[in-house]
Amino acid sequence: MAAAAGLVAAVAAALGALLMAPGLTQPHGKGSPEGSGPGHRGGGAAAAERRSPGRMDQALLLVRNELPAQGLRLAALSGACHRCLYQFLAFVPPSDGSLKKPGTAAVMVDTQHPLTLLLNSSVGDRELCEIQYHFGEFGNYSLVVKTLSTSTKTVSCDLVINEGPINSYLPILFAFLVYMGILAILIAGHLFMKIDPVRNWVYKKLNPRETDRLINSELGSPNTTDSVSSDPTPRLWSTASRQRLRSLDTFRGLSLIIMVFVNYGGGKYWFFKHESWNGLTVADLVFPWFVFIMGTSISLSLSSMLKWGSSKRKVLGKILWRSFLLILLGIIVVNPNYCLGPLSWDNLRIPGVLQRLGFTYLVVAALELLFTRSGAESGILETPCPALQDILPYWPQWIFILMLEVIWLCLTFLLPVPGCPRGYLGPGGIGDFGNYPNCTGGAAGYIDRLLLGDNHIYQHPSSSVIYQTTMPYDPEGILGTINSIFMAFLGLQAGKIILFYKDRHKQIMSRFLVWSVVTGIISAILTKCSKEEGFIPVNKNLWSISYVTTMSCFAFILLLLIYYLVDVKRLWSGAPFFYPGMNSILVYIGHEVFENYFPFKWKMQDSQSHAEHLTQNLTATTLWVIISYLLYKRRIFWKI
Repeated sequence: MAAAAGLVAAVAAALGALLMAPGLTQPHGKGSPEGSGPGHRGGGAAAAERRSPGRMDQALLLVRNELPAQGLRLAALSGACHRCLYQFLAFVPPSDGSLKKPGTAAVMVDTQHPLTLLLNSSVGDRELCEIQYHFGEFGNYSLVVKTLSTSTKTVSCDLVINEGPINSYLPILFAFLVYMGILAILIAGHLFMKIDPVRNWVYKKLNPRETDRLINSELGSPNTTDSVSSDPTPRLWSTASRQRLRSLDTFRGLSLIIMVFVNYGGGKYWFFKHESWNGLTVADLVFPWFVFIMGTSISLSLSSMLKWGSSKRKVLGKILWRSFLLILLGIIVVNPNYCLGPLSWDNLRIPGVLQRLGFTYLVVAALELLFTRSGAESGILETPCPALQDILPYWPQWIFILMLEVIWLCLTFLLPVPGCPRGYLGPGGIGDFGNYPNCTGGAAGYIDRLLLGDNHIYQHPSSSVIYQTTMPYDPEGILGTINSIFMAFLGLQAGKIILFYKDRHKQIMSRFLVWSVVTGIISAILTKCSKEEGFIPVNKNLWSISYVTTMSCFAFILLLLIYYLVDVKRLWSGAPFFYPGMNSILVYIGHEVFENYFPFKWKMQDSQSHAEHLTQNLTATTLWVIISYLLYKRRIFWKI
């Protein structure tokens, strides 16, 4: 307990230093102009020159028009917006014919992605210049438009930096150094505790009268487990079961902690948010990994329950009950925003993360239970192809999964969607040059709106900022659930490999590598190794098949590395990710329920500072790691 309290204090103090570090916060100035998207119109030039930009991920651009008798139309296009329309930013009036009074306009421009600025003349709508530039956060820029030669009427557009931007990524480097310092201290402390005189001195200082009891209990006395497990009150609370692979809990905990961090805001950095449409960010990695390791756990847990004599009917009852609880918790506890009032059916979101997990678990676990065959996991059954001996015994499950994928492909590419081209996979809005503004998600969005209704799905999809979509769209919708089932099934396959090649580490790791290569090749074919131009792009919102194979490729490699380090060579205990991995449901629900409460959130001095957001989000995430560690030490685990 004292060590945990000391760790909390150390992390809080170190992260708090982020706020005091020079150059990590924004330059302060009067006014905080609002804006979003690639740019936002501002006030007059004089006011613009007196103030500093007040919003994160934006810069101030002052346009000076020295052209006589013709105004300018300024438009912008974000580099993250594929096949989008230019968005009008400002009209710049013409000069009065002298340099004393040029036409001016001030706009706020986005700094998260490169921008293409387009200047057209108001006379004849002639294109004067096109500039591609990546603006820096809180920078102050001038775009000077003038005539180089009156005879040829050649126009120049010069971009000038009036005030340099800040390096908004320094807080990430600083936070990384802080955590590396804490890790070095913990490793050094662990090494010192292996020295007998040091260990005995520490125990005596902590509690001189109970030194012997402390030493014995910290080794893992069974009395603690018995005392907790004998408590007949909530059945959801249980203790650690038989010995398990630490790598699986470490993998689950790693996914969960990244998920908690990005859900809390990820320091408001764009790469810690979900991708607008096609492509991947850090936030897009974690949920499918969590689904993957859930599938792996299904394989191991069902095998264990059946081996210990549980009937299939009893196991099916547990599967149904757990799925029901996950879906119920997602609908009633996690999804609603009770700060906006009591739970109401009028705007209750039906899909969600726990709902997706619950239904996926139900299908994959029931499928495995229905077709499981004794002897398949021990290698007793003979197969005609030795290279596929961990696949062929489970051919009924594979046929079912492939049938689901055929259904997904048919619905996605053949289902008629009113007002949209057949097989549309785009974001709608201003994407595809604004031709299909109400077609967000194609068939996937249409099915959700048709069956669930507009008010019962997610109202603010990630495409709404860059692509300016107005249609509700749910990334955890109905059609995407098919591919999350496939993702969990691939995780189930990883579990079967572990069971089939029990304790044969080289074979297990080689099979993981083979599966990673195979799924990676499938992804390369489907995407043509391109973000936007493939047959089926990688897309988290759609849970496209290429997204599943890409995430499975990464998951098999990551599981291979963790398995090697934690369970084979034992070079790493899995800490600190192992502890939240042992209490994943509690940490996930807890971080959602207490998201807006102190000490996980507090009023910021400067809400437009990446450093303050990063400090708050990392502190909240670290607190959940410490809470899970304390629960682990007391052998308290919340199981559903």
